[in-house]
Amino acid sequence: MQEIGSFLSLIDSYIGGSQWFVLLLLGTGFFFTLYLKFPQVRFFGHAIKVVSGKYDHHLDKGDTSHFQSLATALSGTVGTGNIAGVALAIHLGGPAALFWMFVSAFLGMTTKMVEVTLSHKYRETTERGYISGGPMYYMKNRLHMRWLAAIFALATICSSFGTGSLPQINSISNAMFASFDIPLYVTGALLSVLLGLIIIGGITRIAKVTEKLVPFMAVFYFLGALSVILYNYENIIPSLVMLFDNVLNGSAAAGGFLGAGVALAFNRGVNRGLFSNEAGQGSAAIAHAAAKTKEPVSEGMVALLEPFIDTIIICMLTGMVLLTSGTWMEKYENKFQQADMVLLAGTYNEADPAQKLAVGQHIKGEKLLPLYDGKIVVKEGKLTTPATLIHARSFAEGVRFMQGKALFTGELTVKKGKIELPVLKSYPITVYGKSLLHSAPLSTEAFKRGFFGEWGQFIIPFSLLMFAFSTAIAWSYYGDRAVTFLWGSRYVPVYHVIYVLGFFLASFTDTTLIWIFSGVTIALMTLPNLLGILLLHKEVKQSVNEYWKKQQTEK
Repeated sequence: MQEIGSFLSLIDSYIGGSQWFVLLLLGTGFFFTLYLKFPQVRFFGHAIKVVSGKYDHHLDKGDTSHFQSLATALSGTVGTGNIAGVALAIHLGGPAALFWMFVSAFLGMTTKMVEVTLSHKYRETTERGYISGGPMYYMKNRLHMRWLAAIFALATICSSFGTGSLPQINSISNAMFASFDIPLYVTGALLSVLLGLIIIGGITRIAKVTEKLVPFMAVFYFLGALSVILYNYENIIPSLVMLFDNVLNGSAAAGGFLGAGVALAFNRGVNRGLFSNEAGQGSAAIAHAAAKTKEPVSEGMVALLEPFIDTIIICMLTGMVLLTSGTWMEKYENKFQQADMVLLAGTYNEADPAQKLAVGQHIKGEKLLPLYDGKIVVKEGKLTTPATLIHARSFAEGVRFMQGKALFTGELTVKKGKIELPVLKSYPITVYGKSLLHSAPLSTEAFKRGFFGEWGQFIIPFSLLMFAFSTAIAWSYYGDRAVTFLWGSRYVPVYHVIYVLGFFLASFTDTTLIWIFSGVTIALMTLPNLLGILLLHKEVKQSVNEYWKKQQTEK
């Protein structure tokens, strides 16, 4: 499994995890923003009118209303990335990462409008009378590149598991266990039954659920975030100043945070922003294709609102909670993850400014320090070998090596800074101590710093429950439309059974490999979609101009 993971990581490093992929996504959004003359600004007000139902007509062809399509698409994009992804971006890139998330969302609004317009324009009606659409249909019907459409559809099916099903329930079940001691399989079983009942009803039932769930979860999270930001009101202006100042200068060391360069803030901010709102991936276009309207561009206008809601509002709320609370630069007692640990050769003291600077430069990749290689000696849980343990990009404090519940004594092997933690006498070697946090644990700590105090920590598990479960619902629809495209509607029930079964099994199994696999499949969805919309840029511009001219004439 480790070899498979390494192989997938290598593939991902050349596509989805590479700098050129980020620049391609951002560049596509920038191109269409200029080419279509800033539609995210010009048409924003009109988009709100469309989604409100002002232009609806009962004879329009489709399965869902504009609002239901938006809610379904948002349920697929608003997920763990809005909570854990933002915390990870700030942990890696500092406050400036939030700025680049904002930029990626602003440009992504145009990309989303373009891909949805084309997907809606070339949608089809299945043999059972339902609408089926998405990038694979314009690739087949307009570009006449069925092979490209097949690649996109296969990647969509894989992503429905890698993004929408397996890691989402794993996050939910672990959050419920950590907060309320609910067994993993119990959470998995209950939600699997609920998921099955929802998705078996198709897009009509999915839309009815999401149109109620999305507004509720958005308001719930908004009020929870506001309770922290307003409680720390004196930090709002300093946080905003720091955010914009760090864009050009990078993030300086602060507390346990050892700093981040400009390049890393850009990469992490754009990467997390695009991962959150999925602009360019083409997934949400599948949901929007089912909307009732005869004007494809009008549904593109609705989609334009998605990155704004998902990233500019919800992700920025999470970011401001982290910055105003100050938790992003503080250390907390936690169980160390092996992937986040690195052992430096020699002893470095955080209290020494020169040594702290040297370790900070190492973490930022500016000037690397030698890594420890060989054997280390641990006595009664304490590291006695001269070396410095770094965890989560910070100096680890109060480090304890444990064997089950007992303090560990013995030797451990270190290879290129990575400590091997074997299982001895049925007990794994684990490491505990104080360090920075990231992802969902960091967000959980931040929500304790508001009007609700310690009770604020429960906002995160409930938000994860709603966000992640709604993502699983939406992605089940994306997957079944891809199955319909490739093999027909008769195989959709088989896909649904496998989807729900995988959902249950992932509630109590490790899905680390799935996250890596997901990154690869997302890239395989995105690349064909970006190629397609760029090839059809003239058609998009003509469609938008004709639609807007018609709207102006009807006024």
